[in-house]
Amino acid sequence: MSLIQVTDLTFAYDGSYDNIFENVSFHIDSDWKLGFTGRNGRGKTTFLQLLQGKYDYSGHITASVAFDYFPFHVEHTEEHTLDVIRHMGPDYEHWELLREMSLLKLSEDVLYRPFSSLSNGEQTKVMLAALFLKENSFLLIDEPTNHLDMEARELVSSYLRGKKGFILVSHDRAFLDNCIDHILSINKTGIEIQKGNFTDWWRNKEQQDQYELAENEKLKKDMKRLAESAKRTSNWSDEVEKTKNGTRNSGSKVDKGYIGHKAAKMMKRSKSLEQRQQSAMEEKSKLLKNVESSDSLKIPQLSYHKNQLVELEGVSILYSNRKVCSDIIFTIDQGDRIALYGKNGSGKSSIIKMIIGEDITHTGTFRMGSQLRISYVSQDTSHLQGDLTEYARHHGIDESLFKAILRKLDFSRLQFEKDISSFSGGQKKKVLLAKSLCEPAHLFIWDEPLNFIDVISRMQIEELLLEYAPTILFVEHDREFCENIATKTIEL
Repeated sequence: MSLIQVTDLTFAYDGSYDNIFENVSFHIDSDWKLGFTGRNGRGKTTFLQLLQGKYDYSGHITASVAFDYFPFHVEHTEEHTLDVIRHMGPDYEHWELLREMSLLKLSEDVLYRPFSSLSNGEQTKVMLAALFLKENSFLLIDEPTNHLDMEARELVSSYLRGKKGFILVSHDRAFLDNCIDHILSINKTGIEIQKGNFTDWWRNKEQQDQYELAENEKLKKDMKRLAESAKRTSNWSDEVEKTKNGTRNSGSKVDKGYIGHKAAKMMKRSKSLEQRQQSAMEEKSKLLKNVESSDSLKIPQLSYHKNQLVELEGVSILYSNRKVCSDIIFTIDQGDRIALYGKNGSGKSSIIKMIIGEDITHTGTFRMGSQLRISYVSQDTSHLQGDLTEYARHHGIDESLFKAILRKLDFSRLQFEKDISSFSGGQKKKVLLAKSLCEPAHLFIWDEPLNFIDVISRMQIEELLLEYAPTILFVEHDREFCENIATKTIEL
């Protein structure tokens, strides 16, 4: 066990006036299993890069362990997997590698295949097995779940539960809960560490948010009451002045000592009220800084003239005369929220492409309602560019609603001025989802919509879908999201 100490860390990218981190201090035990969470664009990957010494910063990061990063960059993917592992640099016995591979249910033959021939899931498992062979190493694991199906996620999560000494960036709540013992969270005001899993951290955050909201309301009422008292005090002070003037005009003798004493009391009361108002304002200003926004939104809906929108009966999909999936039977009715399950390569994306109108070779019966309007979110975000206003105009969607959804998903107003091509992977995905939610449609089809999207935004998207209740078919490997959203599941 040793400490990784971060002291007064301050960092901003060249040419930027905004600090990503400012005077951040904390320490990490090198035996901890840390889940790293925070909104997209808050600096999770940047922090991992700072630990690796990739950028200059002010402050200090001290550690007696080496940092290794996942995913490891493989330069020559045509090499055998065993040679790729050797390039990663671990000093190990062959039996140790086989032990790690066995835990991840990888067969020995993958070592003698070209690395490029492995599936994304197999590549992920190989890299984790190799990197955990290193001694005196602290592993920085950046979003390993993006290419894993649900079964592989459960396997990798169980594997990590048996390890120690890592920071894990993941937005999958069930994945995090299964394998971590501390949470490292980037909030609006800095970085904090708590003991426990993600659910523990979220429960504590909700309690803190509720406390701060209640305190904020109480202080608002106090400030209103103090302002009214200050106004009354001011009116009383004016009355004292009128008394002085009025008594002098009537010819009566003015008791200046009494009036002066009364004026002094008014002044003292006024000062006391002013100090209490200032104190309440200062206390109020410390609240709500880490409360995430949750404004309600009105999403457009379309109703179809028939209950049944899509029907597949005995459908088999073929690629190069090879069946990808066979004898698929299901219907999509209005109000259904359908989770389409299956291992990678089982035909999920092919079924989606067939429904959205692409030419997919198939047998069996496929029926779809005429003039059915579909809103589709693909996995690919590489085509996104330009500013958000022009993007909304080009796609004919309500710009105000589009930006309101993005604001709910933690886009700052400064973000609205940037080119979409400069957004993070999660922010680009949010653009596609916000666009989809703005489109009047009978059926929404989302293909792995949550890749790269932060966990708080995932929960907000859940809230929107549950409140809005659209008809939706989706492929997603986040188990908790599926369980919360789906009214029907189809497993290939």
